[in-house]
Formats: sequence, structure tokens, C-alpha cells
Amino acid sequence: MATQAEPQGASVADAARSGKPSRTLLIGLSLGYFMVLLDMTIVSVALPAIARDLHVGLSGLQWVTNGYTITFAALLLTAGWLSDRYGGRRIFLWGLVAFGVLSGVSAAATTLDALVVLRLALGVAGALLLPASLAVITNAYTDPAERARAVGSWAAITGAALAAGPLVGGVLTDTVGWRTIFLINVPLALVSLVITVRLAPETARKQRSGLDLTGQLSGVLALAALVYALIEGPEKGWSGAGVPAAFAMAVVAAVVFVVAERRAGDAAMLPLRMFRSRGFSAALASGLLANFGLSGLLFVLSLFFQDSRGYSSFSAGLAFLPLTLPTAFNPIFTGRLVGRIGPRRPATIGFVLMGAGALLQAPFTGNSTGALVATVVGLLAFGFGVSFALPALVAGMAGSVPAEFAGIGAGALNSARQVGASLGVAVLGVVLNLTSSNAGGTRWALVVGGLALLLGAVIAGTGLRGRTPSPAR
Repeated sequence: MATQAEPQGASVADAARSGKPSRTLLIGLSLGYFMVLLDMTIVSVALPAIARDLHVGLSGLQWVTNGYTITFAALLLTAGWLSDRYGGRRIFLWGLVAFGVLSGVSAAATTLDALVVLRLALGVAGALLLPASLAVITNAYTDPAERARAVGSWAAITGAALAAGPLVGGVLTDTVGWRTIFLINVPLALVSLVITVRLAPETARKQRSGLDLTGQLSGVLALAALVYALIEGPEKGWSGAGVPAAFAMAVVAAVVFVVAERRAGDAAMLPLRMFRSRGFSAALASGLLANFGLSGLLFVLSLFFQDSRGYSSFSAGLAFLPLTLPTAFNPIFTGRLVGRIGPRRPATIGFVLMGAGALLQAPFTGNSTGALVATVVGLLAFGFGVSFALPALVAGMAGSVPAEFAGIGAGALNSARQVGASLGVAVLGVVLNLTSSNAGGTRWALVVGGLALLLGAVIAGTGLRGRTPSPAR
């Protein structure tokens, strides 16, 4: 496929390629990715404070969380298309500016409606940043070995962002206020912007076919309508206030999406022929269930720790450390393990650990010493499970699609994970409403989340490849 590099910024590109790219450039690009991931978890421990300040209930808090992940998940594939079409460097800079500005404005929100709209917009900006940052890295590091190390370092910050989110969110919420969880993005975006403008090479523009607008719009509508019905159903009633219409709209939009992707051919946002690969389908389903459990558990336990156990925001952040710390170091070991034995067994072990970690906590929702020990052990098992499963799923996806679909495959996996995150918060929020007490609802939410993760173990164990394909294939 023909490519045409832009003349603008050529001197920067030449300078970048004249030697090994600056480590500072990698830091700047990784900061953008770190910021996007941090925003997914930092909000969790601030939810009770937001509820008190803005006078919102459970459904409002679900929208604060899901507003970001809905647009992020739905627009990732389109963001990849934009990055190819207009250049990764340009799209990354647009995303940085938008993310920084919107984060600053979010800190000033005084109503739930305003905050949710801003969270939806932040998801759009975040979607622009992820594929664009990877495109710039790919373009800057021309040596395959250097590129592999750079991408590995870029990807490793997933664990750091997950580990930092609840703790940093708790500290900021307790000491300064919940609004600072958005303000922290402003200096991060500014530093990343300065570094990228100065050091990032201009990336080539690819002559791609037209944007799959029908597929994009129907995909967004299907996800948004389904999440709306699940969030608003318990509060407004499953038979009233537009909830049945939302379910029907989700079904119709999903059908339109499938038909559009079937007819779009090479222009399809998600070519349906990719699903002929058993490994691809298994990786998508497993990725969805992984984030269903992870995001749902963070949402449910954040409320439980503060509402039922009386923890402060800071203490709630500390309570999540057994979950988040393994994600900061264990993925390195997982990557080596996957290289030796393939992704199937590490992913399966990860899902079993996550499911067991959730189910272990379910019977212990009191304040006894035994309950606290069960929480620590359960979260530790869950954290190790996450750090086994997610890197293995990335490898499983990479080994299940042809090279020409590698970018689409990576985007599809990230989209599936964020769809799972939105559904996890929505569905487990429904479960929370089944009982009159937060502790009782948390117990059942942990059971549902744990069973979903064990289903993920079955899918990963039967669908992913047992060993990494040879590079010659």
C-alpha cells in the first residue's frame, strides 16, 4: 500500500533517525498513555466524595465511570484509522491538547450532567492518544530490537497506572478534594506535549480507504444504549422511562453494525473475516471478561470500602494495594513465560486467580479480622491474575491474526476490554441494587464477577494457542 510522508517536520524526523531516539521521547509518549490509563482507575476511590458533593446516587456514579470508557472503547478503531490517515504525531498532539483542556474543565464541573458530558469527551481524547502514541514509537524506532524494547517499556506502564490510580486518587481526594484527580492530568499533558513537539518525528500518512462511518456510529449507539438501559433500569424501572426502547435500540444498532462490517469489505472498521480465527475470537471474549471483572470489582469495592467499612478515600486506595502492586512487576515475568510456553496457560491461570480472588471475598463482607484477611488474600490473588492474563491476551491476539491485521487486532482487543469495563460497572451496579444493604449487594456482585472470570478461564483455555507461532510462519 502506498505511503506518503509529510514534508512538514522532516528535519525533526531526520534528526530522530540519525541515531538512537532519545529516551526522553519515549518518556513523553508513555506519559500520554499513562495519563489515559490513570484516568480509568483514579476516579474509583473518589466516587463517594463526588456523590456527596454533587448529590448523586449509584446510577450517577456509574455514568461518571462509564462516560469515559464508552467513548474510549467505541472510538479506538476509528482513532487508529485517523492516526494512519493524518499521521500519528499530529493525532497524538491533538489528543494531548484535548485531554489536558478537558481535564482542567472537568475539575470545575458543578453538576452531574456537566461532569458526564466531559467524561464522554475525555474518552474521545483518550482514544486518540493510544494508537497514535504507538504509531510514533513505531516510526521513531527503526531498529527492530530497539523498537521491541521501546514498545515493551510503553506497554509496561499499564501496571504502573493501575497501581498508581487508586492510591493517588485516595491521597488527592482526602487532602485536596476530588477535583484534583482531574487537575493532575494537566501538567502530565503539558510535559508530554512539550517533549513530543520537540522530539517526535513526523509520521507517514497512509492512503487508506474511507472511514467506516456506518459501522462507527452503529457501534457507539449499540454500546451506549445497552449501558444506558443497564444503568437506568434499576432506578427508573425495567418497563418504563425509555429502558425497553434502549434495549431495542442496542439490538438494532448491533445488527446494523454487523451488516455494515459485512458490506464494507476492506474499509470495514472490524473485518468480520477476522473472527474465523478461533484465537482472535477467544482473545476478544477473554479481554472483555477480564475488564468486566476488573473494572466492576474496582467500582463495587471502592463503594464498599468507604460506605460499609468506613474507610477514608486514602485508606480505600491503600486497601487496593494487594491488587495493584503485582501488576507493577509481574507482567515482566509473564512476558518471558509466554515467550516459552505460549499464551494459553498463563491466561488461563490468570483468569482462575482473578475468579478465585473475587469469590474468596464474597462470604466476608464484615469488619472482622477474618474478613480483612480474606480481602487482602483475595485482592492479592486477583492482582496476580490480572498480571498473568492481560499480557498473555495481547500475545494471544498477536499470534492469531495475519500481520496486515495486527493494528486492527490490537485495537479490537483494547476496544473489547473497554466494552467489558463499561458492562462490568453497569451490570455489577445492577447487582448492587438487588439487596437493601451495600454489604449484601457487594457479596452478590463479587459472586457474579468471579463466575464471569471463571468463564474467561474456560474461553482462554480452549481458544488461545498453546505456544507462540514461529516467526517464520
